[in-house]
Amino acid sequence: MVSLIENVREFGVEWLELHFTDLFGRLKMTMVPANSIDEDSLRDGIPKLDGSSVSGFGKIEYSDLNLLPDEDTFVVLPWKVSDETVARVYCYVYKSFGAGPLEVDPRQTTNKLVAFLEEQGFKSYTGLEAEYYVLKEIRVDVSRPYAGTSYFLGSPEAPWSNDGYPTMFKDGYYTSLHTDTIYEYRYKVASLLKNVFGVGSTAHHHEVGVVAQMEIDIKHSDPLRTADNYMTLKYVARKVAQEYGLYVTFMPKPIYGDNGSGLHTHISIWRGDENIFYDADDEYAELSQDARYFIGGLLEHGRSLSAIVSPTVNSYKRLVPGYEAPIYLAWSRGNRSSAVRVPVYRRGRPWEKRIEYRPPDPLANPYLALAAIIMAGLDGIKKKIDPGDPVDKDIYHMSDSELREYNIRSLPRDLYEALEELKSDNEYLKPVFSSSLINTYIDIKLKEFLELNQYASPIEVYRYFSF
Repeated sequence: MVSLIENVREFGVEWLELHFTDLFGRLKMTMVPANSIDEDSLRDGIPKLDGSSVSGFGKIEYSDLNLLPDEDTFVVLPWKVSDETVARVYCYVYKSFGAGPLEVDPRQTTNKLVAFLEEQGFKSYTGLEAEYYVLKEIRVDVSRPYAGTSYFLGSPEAPWSNDGYPTMFKDGYYTSLHTDTIYEYRYKVASLLKNVFGVGSTAHHHEVGVVAQMEIDIKHSDPLRTADNYMTLKYVARKVAQEYGLYVTFMPKPIYGDNGSGLHTHISIWRGDENIFYDADDEYAELSQDARYFIGGLLEHGRSLSAIVSPTVNSYKRLVPGYEAPIYLAWSRGNRSSAVRVPVYRRGRPWEKRIEYRPPDPLANPYLALAAIIMAGLDGIKKKIDPGDPVDKDIYHMSDSELREYNIRSLPRDLYEALEELKSDNEYLKPVFSSSLINTYIDIKLKEFLELNQYASPIEVYRYFSF
């Protein structure tokens, strides 16, 4: 492996962007002169972080933190700043004075997951379907929160716009060039990800949401690299959008009447060269018993998982019937109304056998979400949790009695309910999630819910003002 210092010298890098995420998956960065990086920096970290200013990281009385670069993530950026060469590297967060890793650093959590898998004799591959909206205009007025708030989203593809071809809600899937206003933007994002950042993509296309919703599928890798790759996608997506005069939003449900954005997560577990999810003799989906137990763990812990994979108030506006988003804890080989789907495109390909978990959305912290999903599944294997029979019916249209007959539970209806579930169901996370991370996460997210729940939305004023 070429060291960070050698790369800096070889590529003539003047500045280095140090990237990390806060507890809730927001990309953070600071820039340092590249020539300031030395062997001490790579051993002890770079003392450049005030943890008290990063949500969930620390208190003002012990806020000094260090950033330890992961040298494998070095990339020279394709854009220069003041004609100087800039590179990026992801970092772990460490406490000062040699006190070790920061327990609430999300990247440390995924790293612990990879180590835990190795201890069990496993490795995991994960891939993501990243969906988000690309808009031409956004106006938000929160200047008078006591008197009311408002917003407006604009796009040539929007049914309320007169700038392009007439369109209909939920009619954007795989649309062709004449109505795909984000084709060039999407192509550039995917191209930069592949050719500059080394982030492989299996496909990119216009998604169902007709107001310029897109999807880029991130090729499978180990959980840590997949999480890094997703954060890179968000970084590149926003940078390229600036060049095109566009705005992107990873909100799960930014637009009423159109599909929400998901982050469908694909997982396989391997023992050496064997995919333990694959069984050629299984007629239903070539699925092994271990895979069924893994699904059992996802269904068992699905309600508490929601607090991590659907982590915002807005997340639960996506998880409603009629928009291809799951609201029921069930599984099937092709049923997109269930939380767990087993893709069955082709037979006899053990390297393709995987499980798709559909509840996550784009605002999930990928480091925490991937770790939590895999730990839930591994708990299912450990405890041999039976997922029950697959449900090959449209669950949205099942009666209450049918839901009880199939023993189908629903996902939480809001963030508060999800956080309450996480409070009581988190033991399966403990091998890789610190107690301080779980408690801090719940406390801050609960305050977020209580704050946002006090605001009246424009549609509430419209609906109830004159009653």
